[in-house]
Amino acid sequence: MTGSQKLPEEYAWLANEPAPRMLLEALRLYGTQEVVGEENNPDILAWAEECNIAGYNADSIPWCGLFMAIVARRSGKDMPDSPLWARSWAKWGTKSPSAQLGDVLVFKRGSGGHVGLYVGEDSDCYHVLGGNQGDAVSIKRIVKSRCIAVRRQYKIGVPPNVRRVLLSATGSISVNEA
Repeated sequence: MTGSQKLPEEYAWLANEPAPRMLLEALRLYGTQEVVGEENNPDILAWAEECNIAGYNADSIPWCGLFMAIVARRSGKDMPDSPLWARSWAKWGTKSPSAQLGDVLVFKRGSGGHVGLYVGEDSDCYHVLGGNQGDAVSIKRIVKSRCIAVRRQYKIGVPPNVRRVLLSATGSISVNEA
């Protein structure tokens, strides 16, 4: 049930990117979906167990922060306190003045938030690889004005392919990532 879908054509180039590690881990999970109804995707529930997050027992609970936690853990990175809360990621890593490939982006969403990884941008939107985007690990366009934090994941050295990525403004704009 994990990572069973192929990347859309406009994002196929991501399969050839050598880094950053969190981006590579996230791509391995692309296509993971929550289960509709009372059932749960056991893979998503296992992420909480692997990250030692107690109390996460249903994939109907928002899981963008959980997705980021499993990606960080499998990449050898620390997690913020309360990683399930998207806005917790706004203090994780180091602040970056501009978004680049693999950066963590935190968005406002009502009184809550959303978190995912930068894979590119167009004039109005960031293209974000994240969990719980349409109930799946997917890439969605999110309006830049909703972004409240850009966080960089590196303590030592930045991979040479980390860069700003300009993409076409194709596809709908996400307004509710749940």
